[in-house]
Amino acid sequence: MPAVALLLCLCVPLSTAFYFHAGEREEKCIIEDIPSDTLITGTFKLQLWDLHRQAFLESAPGLGLFVTVTTYNEEVLLSALYGPQGTFYFTSHSPGEHIICLVSNSTRLLSFGGSKLRIHLDIRVGEHNLDEVITQAKDRVNEVTFKLEHLMEQIEQILKEQNYQRDREESFRVTSEGTHSHVLWWAFAQTLVLLSVGVFQMKHLKDFFIAKKLL
Repeated sequence: MPAVALLLCLCVPLSTAFYFHAGEREEKCIIEDIPSDTLITGTFKLQLWDLHRQAFLESAPGLGLFVTVTTYNEEVLLSALYGPQGTFYFTSHSPGEHIICLVSNSTRLLSFGGSKLRIHLDIRVGEHNLDEVITQAKDRVNEVTFKLEHLMEQIEQILKEQNYQRDREESFRVTSEGTHSHVLWWAFAQTLVLLSVGVFQMKHLKDFFIAKKLL
């Protein structure tokens, strides 16, 4: 049981749930740093501000959410229109930062006059939904087995994340060492130039004094 509890604690940072406000057709983007070959699951829900009630409605009828996922290399991984709530999936092909952009879109071709929206977003990194599998399990043993497989998948994802961060750290260290080496050689070159100029000036002065018969 302590081992299972530890694994559950390690899985927590792989899920990010929050909400933010946006205007109608106002695009909002977030950046996720994701390892390669990783499944990303995003669950969202739209709520529309009601002027009469002065509160957000439970849902946003007539509105949809357009989701676009791109990399910094402008590779489009996902571009789709959903309803007021739903789930989207995509898989990263290379490690690095991925840009997830969300913008509301009326599904009834109606304008809400720039209404304020609340967008609930839950992003899960490297996690599969086990609800359907668990509901199909015939007994508790099967359910526990599926959960253990799920935990093993999370451990593999954590190891992949650690390897990715280790690679980034190594790349940064190589860059830092290269920069330090360049600075050292530049300082050495400056010192050599100064010494050469000093020797040249002393020789020039000596020749001048000799020419003037001062020495």
